[in-house]
Amino acid sequence: MSTPENPFGQVLVALVTPFTAEGEVHWDDVEKHVDDLVTHGADGIVVTGTTGETSTLTDPEKVKLVEVAKKVANGRAKVITGGGSNETAHAIELYKHSQQAGADGVMIVTPYYNKPTQAGILTHFRMIADATDLPVILYDIPGRTGVPIGYETLLRAAKHPNILAVKDAKGDLSEVSRVMNQTDLMYYAGDDANALPTLAIGGTGLIGVTANIAPQPYRTMVDAVNANDLAAATAAHRALEPLVRATMTHVPGTVATKYILHGLGRISSPRVRLPLVGPEESEAALIEDEIALVHEIPGVDFSNFRPDRNAAAGGALPKVAGTTR
Repeated sequence: MSTPENPFGQVLVALVTPFTAEGEVHWDDVEKHVDDLVTHGADGIVVTGTTGETSTLTDPEKVKLVEVAKKVANGRAKVITGGGSNETAHAIELYKHSQQAGADGVMIVTPYYNKPTQAGILTHFRMIADATDLPVILYDIPGRTGVPIGYETLLRAAKHPNILAVKDAKGDLSEVSRVMNQTDLMYYAGDDANALPTLAIGGTGLIGVTANIAPQPYRTMVDAVNANDLAAATAAHRALEPLVRATMTHVPGTVATKYILHGLGRISSPRVRLPLVGPEESEAALIEDEIALVHEIPGVDFSNFRPDRNAAAGGALPKVAGTTR
């Protein structure tokens, strides 16, 4: 749970943004989905991150997602705004608007596509952190950004009073340990499969994609680690393994998550925005094969799983394009 020392929570969900079949944000589904996640154990909701399709959301949609999530959470969970921008000035303005909308924290992704030097990355982080009163999570995901946050950069960033945590999708747990040994940074697993390993070496929690489908076992895992009950934490990890594989292996996590949530009847459409597209027949078959291996996950009844490959096919071209201004 969030505390004065940890303002973010421990079980954070990288929220998908439910769309209509035409690709517009389905606001009723957003409210329903956030409420379901918080009710079943999430104590943090990260909106407009990678999983939320931040690259194709407009700025007004991003700010409204903060407002809606904040209203639904109603003090039961923290709301973190993700995404940001690879333009420092735009990121600053977006986070200012998000703070005004009620965000409890911000998650800053390494600038992507530009491929800045480590000095540029550090300057980007510091300038955004200077411009907000909110606590900051840095998002280290070189597979998407093209550039890792260097070890020395993390040590220097940790000296900023607003930079409190890292979401690690680099997967180098030895470096995670090294940074935690030398800073007070909190670490969140950014790869679902690494949730328990990250917790086991002293990490704080997870910012998970699969948690959109099954937040309850992640709550069980984190609570078990907090209680020094490795057996219970490991049991939750093992139960989640085929679902994590279904969600994270065959297509982008957003695509698989929406496909599964729609098949469970929890969102109205599995639609994603172009250039993302729904799973092809072979990919959908692989996801469904993995789902067939899932057994006894609290809060999810896969006996009612009815995937719809036709509804998921293709991708949507929304009426209003995402904008940088």
